[in-house]
Amino acid sequence: MLRSAVTVSLVPEARGGPFVYWDDLPAACQSARQLGYDAIEVFAPGPTAISPDALRSLLTEHGLVLAAVGTGAGWVKHGYSLTSSDRAVRRRGCDFIRAMIEFGGANSAPAIIGSMQGRTSAEVDHPSARQYLAEALEELGEFALAARVPLLFEPLNRYETNLINSIEAGVKLLQSLSTRNVKLLADLFHMNIEEVDIAAALRSGADFIGHIHFVDSNRRAAGLGHLDFGPIVAALGEIGYAGFVSAEALPYPDSEQASRQTMQAFLQVFRGQT
Repeated sequence: MLRSAVTVSLVPEARGGPFVYWDDLPAACQSARQLGYDAIEVFAPGPTAISPDALRSLLTEHGLVLAAVGTGAGWVKHGYSLTSSDRAVRRRGCDFIRAMIEFGGANSAPAIIGSMQGRTSAEVDHPSARQYLAEALEELGEFALAARVPLLFEPLNRYETNLINSIEAGVKLLQSLSTRNVKLLADLFHMNIEEVDIAAALRSGADFIGHIHFVDSNRRAAGLGHLDFGPIVAALGEIGYAGFVSAEALPYPDSEQASRQTMQAFLQVFRGQT
């Protein structure tokens, strides 16, 4: 059965980004549990922001689990990129993600690579950037395997990267790897921009889909945009997806209302409750 999750950002440099809860992790856990969520997805500034034991204790206290951890702070705080023209920067980026894999793995949660994938530039052409990215995913996928968690890779829309923008491109990238421990994060906001048919794209991704970001067309909570969730839900059922659907949405009009709206939408589209 699909499980619900909601995002919590602890990264000041990411303020204004699409995370439902901000700053206060205990308060976010309490609110998420009261609204009926199964899990939280944490975007931390680094692996030492909170100890895995303290996080586990907090999750247990509120009857939650950890759905995933983000690695975007490596980019917004430190400027790390897996496709930088500077080998030392690429190495520091990999090391940061390895530490985040260990951080999440201690609570059985995968790490997400989104903005850390970088982009092509005048210094790094597309073939080189793709090769750098593939090399990093090979290393990090196997490192995550040793931590007994998958690694999640997120295709982003064209305004955020010019590397991997679609599920099809993501599948081709993953198929080129030797490791089989990397899965795709399908974010409905990015897909609304890049895919001709979101449901068809999800079907084409099939076994590669490892996580869903549940959000509407305008990056607000599900139900506050124009996405038709019926075909999306049907496609997820057809491919047998049974993971988390996580709200990576703007806190509009505020965190509590965005969280409440997402849960109402989740119950409606995935549970048939009105």
